[in-house]
Amino acid sequence: MRKKIIAGNWKMNIKPSETAALVKGIAEATKDFTNVDIVCCTPAIDIPAAVAACAGTAVQPGAENAHWEASGAYTGEISTGMLVDAGVKYVIIGHSERRQYFAETDETVNKRATAVIKAGLTAIVCVGETLAERDAGKVEEVIVRQMKEGLKGLSAADAANLVIAYEPVWAIGTGRTATPEQAQEVHALIRKTLGELVGVDAAEAVRIQYGGSMKPGNAAELLAQKDIDGGLIGGAALKADSFAGIIAAAAAAK
Repeated sequence: MRKKIIAGNWKMNIKPSETAALVKGIAEATKDFTNVDIVCCTPAIDIPAAVAACAGTAVQPGAENAHWEASGAYTGEISTGMLVDAGVKYVIIGHSERRQYFAETDETVNKRATAVIKAGLTAIVCVGETLAERDAGKVEEVIVRQMKEGLKGLSAADAANLVIAYEPVWAIGTGRTATPEQAQEVHALIRKTLGELVGVDAAEAVRIQYGGSMKPGNAAELLAQKDIDGGLIGGAALKADSFAGIIAAAAAAK
């Protein structure tokens, strides 16, 4: 059994002064759900407050990005060493918004993911198709390419520090959600492709999250699918009660 994992992606929301209250609210509301890994991936400026608030709770702190170089003239970037030193445990890599707005490519995803995993952190690597790609029948082509290029060079041992997040780009922030069957179909494709890259046994142990507008109202039916092991949550992660509702659904999933 793969342990469910629910990770909040705060995006560019929540001030440092608001961070502790949200993390503590989430921790209190979910303290009985010991069978779910709970992660809050925050803006960089919120990380110190998040790490402090996570201490002594089951909530684990995460970041929203990391650079592949250890140090250097990369204004505005953050290295994996900085994140380790700050107490971060998880890092989101290759989110669709990074690809859309900040020129992220499969190649840079690979560099970032490799650096994160080599640093002993867990990389949450995002893959997913746009609406145009889905309508053109290119879902498999896009997902397989993103997987093979983004995870190039990773080994079965590296896969122990890997989570994949499937985010149908057309369902992010739109209120639209893939049906459980649509989501499962792509999750199964992701696991199959991962098996070709790192071996079937390692692939079976990797957790795959759904990242397209998962909410308390639809979480249970999505998490009931065979290959859906959690969620990468955007807007619903910004309020303790809605985030806890999703975590409760994960805790109850079989």
